[in-house]
Amino acid sequence: MKLRILAALLRKEIILMRHNPLMPKVIFMMPLMVMLIIPLVANLDVKNVNIAVVDNDMSQLSRRIIADINAAEELSVIHVSQSHSAAMTEIENGNADVLLTIPFNYAVNFASASGKASVDVEANGVNATKGLLGARYVTESVAATLSAFSSETGISLPNASSSIIYRYNPTLDFKNYMIPALMVVLLIIICGFLPALNLVSEKETGTIEAMNVTPVSRTIFVLSKLIPFWVIAIIVVTIGILIGRFVYGLAPAGNIGAIYLAAILFSLTMSGLGLTIANSSSTMLQTIFVMFAFIMIFQLMGGLFTPIASMPSWAQLITYIIPPRYFIEIMRSVYLKGASIIELWQQYSALAIFAIGLLSISAVTYKKRS
Repeated sequence: MKLRILAALLRKEIILMRHNPLMPKVIFMMPLMVMLIIPLVANLDVKNVNIAVVDNDMSQLSRRIIADINAAEELSVIHVSQSHSAAMTEIENGNADVLLTIPFNYAVNFASASGKASVDVEANGVNATKGLLGARYVTESVAATLSAFSSETGISLPNASSSIIYRYNPTLDFKNYMIPALMVVLLIIICGFLPALNLVSEKETGTIEAMNVTPVSRTIFVLSKLIPFWVIAIIVVTIGILIGRFVYGLAPAGNIGAIYLAAILFSLTMSGLGLTIANSSSTMLQTIFVMFAFIMIFQLMGGLFTPIASMPSWAQLITYIIPPRYFIEIMRSVYLKGASIIELWQQYSALAIFAIGLLSISAVTYKKRS
């Protein structure tokens, strides 16, 4: 019986969507506009570049190089060791942006007129702008230290060189950094904004009162409102993946199932938030204002345009209660690093907790009135 009622309500919602001229634009035009235009115009400011150092030389010169890097305003040395694998772990975990390797006998080779003195610089290319500028900052800092050290010791400056490797995003194309995360904008609107407006519009027209006096349970009624938008969300994510693949040549390095799982959890989260706001609103205008405030906060503090690592410490703490933070981290890690669900279990768990919590709140706050 409940399934038949749900099926009837879903047919009603589908008919209404088919006669709504806005829906085709939302399903097809909005993903095209967002995925095609924003990657071309978005930009990113860079500061607070974290450096991991592999010091195989352990000389006075190498220690001075590390000290000078740490003294730079844009740079911060967070890890020093003689193990390249330990330093790469900092890169893989997202704690470091650049890895500097000082080889054995570096100071001896530097002092030798015929020797070759070079360091290796590896940049985390997931954030292309930060990786590019961070590697440049480190290279310039090392060059400045060598020049000063040469002048102080009277050693002629040899032909020093650096080898730079960009991890995960070798081309340093900033679009590769933005495209995976832009799907968060689409899901916020489709699974949060539109269901909230749909529910409030029935309040304004009075049709919800007729539904409230029927024996239809509030769970069935709410599901009939949400399921079509969940289906649309999966379609939109698929369109976004196809645009990234065939327009920008960006395909996920990881399992595509990890992307859809994250999209489902985030869709449930946004649906819970949208319904909670709709339950507390009497008009569509109220819903629009409240949802718009949340959208602005999500975009500014979720890591979409502004790196979380560049935010003040107090703002970074706030981002832990921002659901888009976790979805964006999953998308970029799966797309660029090829990370698995197991490796990202903390982000998936956070989204699941948000989804359960917000859907529970929306169910409690929705009241049937006779």
